[in-house]
Amino acid sequence: MAETLSKLPAEVRILQFLKLPKSEKAEVFAHLDPDFQEDTIRSIASHEVSDILNEMSPDDRTQLFEDFPDELIKYSINLLNPQERRVALKLLGYEADSIARLMTPYYVQIRKEWTVKRCLQQIKKVGKKAETLNFLYVVDERNRLIDDITVGSLLLADEEQLISELCDNHFVAITTTTSKEDAVPYFEKYDRSALPIVTENGVLVGIVTIDDILDQIEQQNTEDIQKFGGLEALDVPYTQTSLIEMVKKRGMWLIILFFSEMLTASAMGYFEDEIQKAVVLALFVPLIISSGGNSGSQAATLIIRAMALQEIGLKDWWYVMKKEIFTGLFLGSILGIIGFLRIMVWHEAGFFNYGEYWPFVGLSVGVSLIAIVLWGTLSGSMVPFILKRLKLDPATSSAPFVATLVDVTGLIIYFSVAGLFLTGKLL
Repeated sequence: MAETLSKLPAEVRILQFLKLPKSEKAEVFAHLDPDFQEDTIRSIASHEVSDILNEMSPDDRTQLFEDFPDELIKYSINLLNPQERRVALKLLGYEADSIARLMTPYYVQIRKEWTVKRCLQQIKKVGKKAETLNFLYVVDERNRLIDDITVGSLLLADEEQLISELCDNHFVAITTTTSKEDAVPYFEKYDRSALPIVTENGVLVGIVTIDDILDQIEQQNTEDIQKFGGLEALDVPYTQTSLIEMVKKRGMWLIILFFSEMLTASAMGYFEDEIQKAVVLALFVPLIISSGGNSGSQAATLIIRAMALQEIGLKDWWYVMKKEIFTGLFLGSILGIIGFLRIMVWHEAGFFNYGEYWPFVGLSVGVSLIAIVLWGTLSGSMVPFILKRLKLDPATSSAPFVATLVDVTGLIIYFSVAGLFLTGKLL
């Protein structure tokens, strides 16, 4: 329904939304685009807004408020009933990046001294409003979480059996201060559809369900991909980003990379004499710098993704360096041999005359490729570690950034190696 409404012209979609059954409005509203939600709140009567907001789940409502301007948040909160207003204000009181912003206080909690029969009565009493009934959360007299049990185990137990007999005192919980990004691995590792949220003292305050975490994973991956592409992460979807905002997000990085690439021209100018004496060297500049940039981008992509999946951490930098040294040497050797053979075949077949010193030109290109691919691989793999050590986002070491770094240094390596082989011959 939300998808269908979003495709309608702006002047009729709100009217069509109002025609939905009252029992479905809140759920459909939660799935509308942020702009559509804001337009709807501003356009419909206050009692309609009140009905929708009071029926929404607390986590969806908090997400809605995060996208609203301040005056609309104030207007919306004033339309909530006292109970829902307390819940909304409590959730909005947590840090914007904390996992507590995604939790709902509607779940089923039980006590270990209760019987199974009493727990089933509790489910019937409060379960209708609960976000999920997959798990029941066992708390003590101070509301501290001591265990969680599945509804399935409850249904299979005897009605007079005590909950303490079903408990194993093993559970997984996330603290309220944990960031949304750091909470994602908990769901991936333990394969849970919902996890409890507790304070530093272990008091149960809510649960977070997998649907909200999936949204967080999508947002997190989108930001990383955009940063890796050499731009600032977009605050809203591409289709909703204005032209001015698009230029701001992309322009800064382009300017930084442009000034960085100027160093490439400076490096070329520094070796102007060598290029004039051996023009043939200039033919292989694009080949050399692109190979280094490509190897650096590959390494950066692998390391950043491994960091995101928590396969490696800062302590693994030496392991990664050793592995990338050997990888870079092997890859560079493959490209170096291909580069040398290309020059040899083209010269012997008469496709191009590289002069009497063609073997030394081939060695210059081949050895340079080994050194530059090795350098590119090391740069691409180590820059994410450096950024993470500086408490910056490793994704910022984007492919363009690494490629630009290797472009400049690659030219220096290339002409230095060429000087070793061609001095006294072409130079």
